Amino acid sequence: MKHIFIAALLGGLAAGPALAAGTYDPGASDTTIKIGNTWALSGPVSVTSAGERQMAAYFRMIDDQGGVNGRKIDFIALDDGYQPPKTVEETRRLVEQDKVLLMYGQLGTPTNLAVRPYLNSKKVPQLFVTTGSTSLIDPKKYPWTMGFQPSYALESLVFAKYILAEHPNAKIGIFYQDDDFGSDHLNPFVAALGDRAKTMVVGKASYAVSDPTVTSQIISLTAAGADTFVLFAQSRAAAQAVSAVRDHAGPDALIFIPSAAASKTVLGPLGDEKVKGVMSTDNAKNPSDPAWANDPAVKEYLVWVKKYVPAQDQETAMGSPQSFIQAQALVEVLKRAGDDLTRANIMKVAASLHNVTIPMLLPGITLNTSETDYYPIHALQLKRYDGARWQLVGKAIEG
Repeated sequence: MKHIFIAALLGGLAAGPALAAGTYDPGASDTTIKIGNTWALSGPVSVTSAGERQMAAYFRMIDDQGGVNGRKIDFIALDDGYQPPKTVEETRRLVEQDKVLLMYGQLGTPTNLAVRPYLNSKKVPQLFVTTGSTSLIDPKKYPWTMGFQPSYALESLVFAKYILAEHPNAKIGIFYQDDDFGSDHLNPFVAALGDRAKTMVVGKASYAVSDPTVTSQIISLTAAGADTFVLFAQSRAAAQAVSAVRDHAGPDALIFIPSAAASKTVLGPLGDEKVKGVMSTDNAKNPSDPAWANDPAVKEYLVWVKKYVPAQDQETAMGSPQSFIQAQALVEVLKRAGDDLTRANIMKVAASLHNVTIPMLLPGITLNTSETDYYPIHALQLKRYDGARWQLVGKAIEG
């Protein structure tokens, strides 16, 4: 009997660590991981709201599969209308009232800048933000704020290199959003042109997110002699600008738009003829491109779209898998964090990615981060709309 008691005791001690609860900060438990997000679900940038809903759809799939290491994801997204003061208000609510473990995927440059000091002072991860802002990401000064998509500086570099190589005599008109989103594109683009900027750039025009129309700015650039239009714009303004270029500069004008504006949701209403010839960048497989029809990752993606993505967003999801990729990356970080779901460990894991493969990224593009590099994606490929679909141009360019 004594031997049985000792064996049972030792067995219980051996089983103890396996049954012990994880190490948690607010927002995590044995059963749940609470994630916060703010997005422009209303207002002038609400056309992007499908991105947030696709993130939520991915997390629903993960929950249906048993969650992350057995924990379900509680994804709470609040509407900030792309208004920085509202972003601050809703972020504080998510952290202080809803007690989220981390903020993830928040949309926008000015909105993320507005909450960066608060989240860093609270040591709450501001992880995989939905912006490529160059000014936002500063690992040394703001170690709790990490990007995801390639930097706007890289996108601008790709545009500039292409124009210099293929259209060295271009007369460039630059149209940009009058905030950090615009300047984070504009300044690196002009710098990449180097001394050629003095002769190639014939005009610049800005717009505010609240402007009802932007046609007058495009007319002014056309009047300055522009035949190449670099539109550092997004959402409604980007669509209006593309339309105005086609109306006032003609079908042969060369147009560049950032990847943030290249979705079907933004450009679709213009019709294929106006979008034909527009150039942008990408890092992901296009699920609607027949070239990827037999790709296993694309097949799996299409099953997810059909089953989980809301009907009104399925066409948008067919044009871009970015939200899917971004959500998959977060789940990978959470998996690697294991049972140590502290905020500090989340950031440690997120800053230690090395050649992580996400199947929907273009071949050769992997996720890489370090304590001094907070942009996981470092390469981009140009693409051109041919009137029916986006076609890749050349090879991926690393920054």
